[in-house]
Amino acid sequence: MASATLLAGGGIALARDMGMKNPMVGGAAMYPTKDIIDNAVNSKDHTTLVTAVKAAGLVATLKGPGPFTVFAPTNEAFAKLPAGTVETLVKPENKAMLTKILTYHVVAGRMTAADIAANAKAHAGKAMLTTVQGEKLTAWKKGNDWYLTDAKGGSARITIANVMQSNGVIHVVDTVLMP
Repeated sequence: MASATLLAGGGIALARDMGMKNPMVGGAAMYPTKDIIDNAVNSKDHTTLVTAVKAAGLVATLKGPGPFTVFAPTNEAFAKLPAGTVETLVKPENKAMLTKILTYHVVAGRMTAADIAANAKAHAGKAMLTTVQGEKLTAWKKGNDWYLTDAKGGSARITIANVMQSNGVIHVVDTVLMP
């Protein structure tokens, strides 16, 4: 697969290092010259996330200069939530809660897989990341995979790392994180 992945020892393999120009996410090439929103709208695996970002009114922010690190849940990640959760969250009256959840997936600055690994190494194997929502996520490694643990004790695996954007970086995750 033409994606960047976290490797054992905290290193990274980037798609361009493997002869691929742009990593593929959701069947679409992700271009480092495009912003987070312009790339995300092309991923068939992130249609729910894009809908949620629009409902929360965060499009302009994520098109802004940033930089941002986004842990982007896939459609399958949203499907793991209890039935009706997404439909309820995207209603106008629930915009504050939706915004809280979405901004919990964003860290200020451009934090690559190597940055996360270095932070974890410096802190006994666990990187504490402060989200723009204000609460913490914990990044840690198990085997060859990197995970994030949320405030409620749930975990998400980073499935595709280092999808570089003009205004930050996306790391695709397999579970929605909860503040």
